[in-house]
Amino acid sequence: MWFSTWSDLTRILLVGAAAYVTLVVILRTSGKRTLAKLNAFDLVVTVALGSTLATIFLDKNVTWAQGAVALGTLALLQFLVAAVTTRFGGRTAVTASPTLLVQQGQVLESALHTQRVTEAEVWQAVRSSGIGDIGMVAAAVLETDGTISVITEQRAGDRSALRDVPEASTT
Repeated sequence: MWFSTWSDLTRILLVGAAAYVTLVVILRTSGKRTLAKLNAFDLVVTVALGSTLATIFLDKNVTWAQGAVALGTLALLQFLVAAVTTRFGGRTAVTASPTLLVQQGQVLESALHTQRVTEAEVWQAVRSSGIGDIGMVAAAVLETDGTISVITEQRAGDRSALRDVPEASTT
């Protein structure tokens, strides 16, 4: 169907604009964490927010007030989970742990296989860090958001930044 009624289009414009403004206000008040680089947990919340916004826009049976409560509930739940896991630990219950992919210039094949990462992706991360020799890499870590961090031997220091990487040797 190409066109139903002007009232349907007006509803989308008015309720959609109000829902959009509501979402922006909720995101601004809920803090930077809501829009941080996405790990699996944050991705689910972001997709749910988008799906809810689309439903508010297009479903005549959903009022703006219902949509605003739904958006607020998602933001509140994300905030509560982040607060609880920050205060009491257990972040790994909702996010993955970082994984060591390269240690002392050696690619850890089993970690690549387990995490479904190719050597080419590791090489790309190493090159992106401005490194031309894998032997100069103290550690390459697959972070919880899917990015690969590279630490050179020259900048490894006491390796305390690897403290939360289970496989890493910090001694």
